[in-house]
Parts: sequence; C-alpha cells; structure tokens
Amino acid sequence: MATRRARLRDLGLTIGALPTGQHNAITDVLGVEVGHCTLTKESPNVLRTGVTAILPLGRDKLWSHGIFAGLSVFNGYGEMTGRGWLEEAGQLSSPILLTSYYGIGAVHRGINQLCDDIDIHSGTHPIVAETWDGWLSDPNAFALQTDHVEQALDDAKDGPVSEGCVGGGTGMVCHDFKAGIGTSSRKVEIYGEAYTVGVLVQANYGDRADFRVNGTHVGEEIAASEVPVPDRKAVPHTEDGSIIIVVATDAPLLSKQCDRLAKRAVLGLGRTGGFGHNGSGDYSIAFSTGNVLSLREEGLHQGIQALAEKDISPLFHAAVEATEEAIVNSICMAATTEGYKGRVVYELPLERLKSIMASK
Repeated sequence: MATRRARLRDLGLTIGALPTGQHNAITDVLGVEVGHCTLTKESPNVLRTGVTAILPLGRDKLWSHGIFAGLSVFNGYGEMTGRGWLEEAGQLSSPILLTSYYGIGAVHRGINQLCDDIDIHSGTHPIVAETWDGWLSDPNAFALQTDHVEQALDDAKDGPVSEGCVGGGTGMVCHDFKAGIGTSSRKVEIYGEAYTVGVLVQANYGDRADFRVNGTHVGEEIAASEVPVPDRKAVPHTEDGSIIIVVATDAPLLSKQCDRLAKRAVLGLGRTGGFGHNGSGDYSIAFSTGNVLSLREEGLHQGIQALAEKDISPLFHAAVEATEEAIVNSICMAATTEGYKGRVVYELPLERLKSIMASK
C-alpha cells in the first residue's frame, strides 16, 4: 500500500538558505494561478496523462495583457509551441500549458479554440511544452481534447498547488522514481524591496544513482532490489527525459533578463543530478509580472521598470534553490503508479529518505 505522500519540508528537510513564500509555490508570486486536468482511465485505453495550466496574470488578464518573458534550452530533445515568438519579442500573453508529448498538438489546438480573440489571435502564440509519459500511458490513445484544456484552465487558482501525479505530471518518472508536478518558492530582498521567485516543474528525467537532495547522494543508497527501477532502464544509457521548468517572479525584469533567469534554473536541475542527457528535453521558461503590458491598446507602454543587471544576482540564487526543491517535491508527492501494459513505477520511500539525510 502506498504511504501518505508529503512535501520535503513536511518531512523536516530543507534545501538551501533562502526563506520560502507563504505556500512555498509558484503561486506565491502575486497573480499567478495554477490548474490541472488529470486523466486516469483503464478502458478502452490505459491513460495516465493530463494538462497543467499556469496563468501568469490570473484569469482576469488572460489574453488581453502581456508580460516580459524569456527561455533557455539546455538540451533540445523536446517540443514547445510558441517558442519562436517568445525568442523574437520576449513577451508572453497566454497561459503556459504542460502536457505529454502525445498531447502537445491537441492542447495547442484546444488553447487556441478557447482564446477569447479566436478570429484574430492577436499576439497570443501560446506556450505548450511537453515531457514523455508513454511508459505509463498508452501513447496511441491520443486522448487529450479541448475540454481537458478547459478543465485545467477552470481549475486554475492561487494558493497551494497540487503536486505529484496530477495534470501533465500524471505519467512522469524522475530519477527512476514516480514523479510529476512539483513547486517551490523563495523570497529575496534587493535594496530594501522584497521580491518572490516561484518555480513549477514537470519532471521526467534522470537515473537513480545520480539523484541528490541538498547535496546528499540519496539515489545511490536505494538499490533496485529495495525499490525496483522501471524495466526500460535495465539497459544503461537508454535515452529518456525530460523536464520543463517554469520560473515566475514579481521583480521587474525585461525579456533579456528573463532569459538569464531561466538559464540559472538549470543549475537547480544539476544539483538534483540532471545532466541533460542526449535524449532529454530540458526547457526553462521565466516570466516577470513586474511590468504588465496592455496589448489591446495603441501607443506607448507607460511606466516600465527594470532592475539593474548588477542587482539581479539574488534572483538567480532564488531560482536555483527553488528549482531544486520543486524537483524533489515532484518526487516526494508522487505515489506508486501502475499503468500501460501493467508497468509499475514506484514512489520514493519517504522514511528511507529521512534516514539517509539524517545519516549524512
């Protein structure tokens, strides 16, 4: 029987030195909302898949307003829609949607169908990013539809975020343990102003032996004889992955600065034991809610602010810590799952994690 799942800090364990926000979640950045649609079925197809929606400015400003955003690609074995316009203009004016490789087309179609400006689609270019869930979910079902996108959007809210086997993370595996969605946040102060950095990940990468928590080599202490490794990993160096990292901050940043923030998040991936293997799609997206752009008005964008480059290092520190903890939370909150063809991916034993951390 699966044990009750808990976040890392609920186990009395911490990562890094910076304080967290109220919910230790990406939603600690004011205005950000997160929702999930989880699709779990046994017939006619075995499904362990779904959609996760991140609304950077919440429902009220969806589509009509934009923000500065950027991205970083550590290893490009993956797909992300809207990437071209994000790189070109450095602006984001749609939700960010996370799903499976097999759902990316349907989710992109769905979000376009739900856009309130469906005849023009003025500047939306929605971001839909994926990781592969075909080990636990029937890859030939193509089950995701527009109504699943709508459910994820309708579920979006602020406050605590559901983690583990939910939404786009339902069928994901990380470091050979069951994983999925994870989130964390950090608070920093720059010249007397308080800012928040929040991270949400969809984690689906890595080998058991490489898994670390706050510098402790946890994975190498848990042998396959204790917690079985998925059968597909029986052959070393099997290509698999990936991870999507979404970084949000209320600090006023321009698009190039968001690129820089997204790039630092990958250091958090490295701290957990991610190496950007050949078959891994490792994408980071960062956005700032510190400037809100009204996209349906003519004329100049007024009152734009930006931190000086020399002052943004605390945000980099926050992004690294929050990314690492979000990944660990994605594993800690996920439960043992049986899926397609009777395949089983086992959860990280939390009491074992505590004992390993205590012994180091």
